[in-house]
Amino acid sequence: MKKNVFLIAIFLVMVTISNAQPNEEQRPPKPPTMEEHLKKVSAELDKTLELTPAQKEKVLSAYKTFFSEIDKHRKDEKQLPPPPPPPVSKEVADKLSGERDAKIKEVLTEEQYKKYVIVEKKLRPHHLKEQAPPPVN
Repeated sequence: MKKNVFLIAIFLVMVTISNAQPNEEQRPPKPPTMEEHLKKVSAELDKTLELTPAQKEKVLSAYKTFFSEIDKHRKDEKQLPPPPPPPVSKEVADKLSGERDAKIKEVLTEEQYKKYVIVEKKLRPHHLKEQAPPPVN
């Protein structure tokens, strides 16, 4: 009898421990990779803008530089326990966004750039969507 009670107790402890572990649905989502970001940007720009292959290459190059710089700064900053802070400071993000948009504005026509500003606003992470889009000059 004691043996059965002991086995049941061990079984209950194991079940409790296994249920305490977070499953895939409970874990926070992994941040997208740079390639996933670029695919999303490319798909969104293809739907809205009519870019020539040369324009598309330069725009995606500007975004690739932007995403790699953001990742570099993200690794430099300390990560706090959940909820995680924004990936980088606002100043760094604004500076890098300005550089990216300047490169893109050189490549696009005035009409394409106006459409780009609208698309770029949709592509922003959740915490940046409230900010105003880059100024159109």
